[in-house]
Formats: sequence, structure tokens, C-alpha cells
Amino acid sequence: MAGVAPGLPQLRASLCEALGLPSGALPHRAGPASQALTRALAEPGVLFIDDAQRLTPPLLDYLRQLWDAPGCAAALVLCRAGNERALARVSALRSRVLTWHQVGRLEPSQVPQTLSLFHPVWAQAERDDVARVDEQMARGNLRTWAKITGGVASRTSRAGGRRRGRVGRRA
Repeated sequence: MAGVAPGLPQLRASLCEALGLPSGALPHRAGPASQALTRALAEPGVLFIDDAQRLTPPLLDYLRQLWDAPGCAAALVLCRAGNERALARVSALRSRVLTWHQVGRLEPSQVPQTLSLFHPVWAQAERDDVARVDEQMARGNLRTWAKITGGVASRTSRAGGRRRGRVGRRA
């Protein structure tokens, strides 16, 4: 996601990147960017926005407008403590919240299955490697696993999808 206190161009750029859209000049052109985002959000899926409490009311309202667009089939999940207060300032978006959930730490026995559902990169990982990374680093924290997943997925894509080494070890 965008850095601390992003502006609308940074939010659009982050959304375009997350949805696999061109990240060049498109995010800085409001009309074309919003149209491209609306088309991308017509595909079923889930978009997670971490640290959503940092978004200003105008940015939260922009998200509401995107998700209110006819044909939007994507779900929006706003993550992190403090979202309730941030959304209270944007009543039009707050009224669209379907449910609030607090996600606790995963039990070690839950980690492999949860991760395989979370991201495809974990479907090929050795259970022992996943268990070791969880024990040494993540300790059942899904937020930590999301950071680890980003690094593993990036490395995997740079390697052309080939698996290089084992998860948790340098190749």
C-alpha cells in the first residue's frame, strides 16, 4: 500500500499496482485511472488494504466511490486497529461495512492450511519449512505472514516462477 498519509495519486498508483494495471502515467490521470480501476474491480476478488486508518476521509470516500460503481464484484477488506474511528468520519463508507472481525494469532497447526489459502506460493512450500518460519519469525501473526509472503512472491516472480531453494533458507 501507499506510504504514510498518501495523496490520491499515491492511492491510485497502489490500487493499480495491486490490481495488475499499468503503473506509469495512469494513476496521475484521474478519469482514465478510475475507469481502469472500475473495470478491474468488476472481476470477483478481494482487495486487502492494510493500515487503512491512515487514509484521510477523502481517500476513504474515493474507495467508497470505486466500490459503489455498478458491476463492482470485488470485496474490500480494510485492515488494522483504529479503522472504526477512521470510518466513523466517513459515514457513507461506514454504513457499507458488513462486519467487523478481530483476527488473532494462528495456532501452529492452522498455519500451513491457512497460508495455502492465503497465497498460491505456499501451496508448494515444505510444511517443515513453514513451521520453522512460523516458530522463528511469524509466531502465528497473519500480518507478519503477509510481509513474508510479499517477499517470497516477489522472489518467486523474479525467478520466473521457478522455485529456488527452500522457504526460510537462502538459495
